[in-house]
Amino acid sequence: MEEYFVLEDSDREQLEELEASILGKGGQIVVAEQDGLVVGTGAILPPHHDPDDGRSWLEIVKMAARKDLRGMGIGRTVMDALIAQAEAMDADAIWLETNADLKAAVRLYERSGFRHLGADELWPTPYARCNVQMVLLLGDR
Repeated sequence: MEEYFVLEDSDREQLEELEASILGKGGQIVVAEQDGLVVGTGAILPPHHDPDDGRSWLEIVKMAARKDLRGMGIGRTVMDALIAQAEAMDADAIWLETNADLKAAVRLYERSGFRHLGADELWPTPYARCNVQMVLLLGDR
């Protein structure tokens, strides 16, 4: 995603320390492969903010598809795998944040059942670039 945004400290931490920042926190990483090459990724983990609403929350992070293969369903495949993983982890809800400029990603999230959070529902974010937050309540699917 560096073609859209500068890597921030929170990005670097997650990308450089996968074991500590994702797997060590109870998260999972999904990797999409085509002909032995990585073409897409995403991860799901407990969120950095706990809304303390009685639900079991997970957060989707670092979701991306290889630039030259976008539009071929890779994002949908990764998203479906992440949602299935969240269900297997007995999550009640999934939260994510993104940027409105990533129109294809926002459409994918909407088509996957995520709804936009209203201004009064927004969670604190460590990212300057994130101006969209969305949730998926798994029981509503």
